[in-house]
Amino acid sequence: MQTLVFESELRASREQLWDWITDVRCLRREMRPYILMTAPRGVRRLRDLDPAPGVPLFVSVILLFGFLPIDYSRLTLHSFEEGHGFREQSSMGSMRHWTHRRQLLPPSQHAGTVVLRDTLGFEPRFAVRPTVWFVRRFFAHRHAVLRRTFPSATPSAG
Repeated sequence: MQTLVFESELRASREQLWDWITDVRCLRREMRPYILMTAPRGVRRLRDLDPAPGVPLFVSVILLFGFLPIDYSRLTLHSFEEGHGFREQSSMGSMRHWTHRRQLLPPSQHAGTVVLRDTLGFEPRFAVRPTVWFVRRFFAHRHAVLRRTFPSATPSAG
């Protein structure tokens, strides 16, 4: 099992970041240009789907560089705390296990900031080292996008 943690303290309100992390368009901005995850037509926000713990929301095709299908995710939220975060535990073709916890935490020192933390637990089915390398680079990229969008007080990544 692999564990990675990425954390950024961002100059934004909790409401701004909650809107960002539940908006499909914003999540796609974080992932570009490396990954595009499909969503059913008309799905704009995760919270609009009324997530029930452990019930798959939809199947997403994962497209490398936006066009090459490399995987799928049966997107399943096991917890969804309005304004605080969620824990995704989805079945994926490439992973024996995948858990992604995304949390909004109080700032460490700076007023007007919120800490966004991504904690990943995963076990690739094959190509372990390249997969770990890619997941690490991909989430470092996502946090770099977040820090450009919401100027950081203090960057750090796992």
